[in-house]
Amino acid sequence: MRASGNEESGRAQGEATLESLLGYAFKNPGLLQTALTHRSFVNESDEAGLQNNESLEFLGDAVLGFLVSARIYNSYPSLTEGELSRIKAYLVSSANIVGVAEGLRLGDHLRLGRGEEKTGGRRKRAILVDACEAILGAVYLDGGIDAAAAVFETHMGPVIEELDRARLIGGDFKSALQEYLHEVALPEPQYEVVDEVGPDHKKVFVVEVRIGDRVTCRSSGTSKKEAQQEAARLALKTLKQNQDDSRAGNEVDE
Repeated sequence: MRASGNEESGRAQGEATLESLLGYAFKNPGLLQTALTHRSFVNESDEAGLQNNESLEFLGDAVLGFLVSARIYNSYPSLTEGELSRIKAYLVSSANIVGVAEGLRLGDHLRLGRGEEKTGGRRKRAILVDACEAILGAVYLDGGIDAAAAVFETHMGPVIEELDRARLIGGDFKSALQEYLHEVALPEPQYEVVDEVGPDHKKVFVVEVRIGDRVTCRSSGTSKKEAQQEAARLALKTLKQNQDDSRAGNEVDE
């Protein structure tokens, strides 16, 4: 099953369109072709040396994991390992990766065998996710980690910016803080936006949480809700640590 001249020309045009959507032009176009090649296509082809995208998908999965880990580690330095792990699991889930694949219209560019084509392979989530990760692996091989990071940031950055961290890490910290303050007979917390940084499309909100007449903590987020939740989390952590320290001091005095 060899491609005709017209098929080759159409494929080249399609790959150029994909590169434009991807935001990266390959120095070695063969890497992109391999990333788009499903094993069903190889199984039905008589082209010598043709490779499927499974090894590139394996590499791309590792690159994606590294880039997500580095991004959220730098963005959320105060979170615990467990909290970071839950955010990472969400970001690398097939539900998010398939969204990127659909945005790139990967289904239009896949090289599939006839059988896979007939069964709707261009719309199958697993195939789209694998191809998306394979492309990231191909970008890494072609241009290095900086190129892969740039592509990642273009397509995954908006997803990270819109994260509802409180939901992902399983905590409604504003409610937890309010309950704790009630238990220890302290006033209810008051939240105030004290600054807004950055352009309108990428604004960061800075929020202070006050308990009585004292500013307990300050935090920031890409939404007021996120900033309030993070400020509440830090305030709760600080108050509980102070309580533990006070108890330890009392035990020493006794």
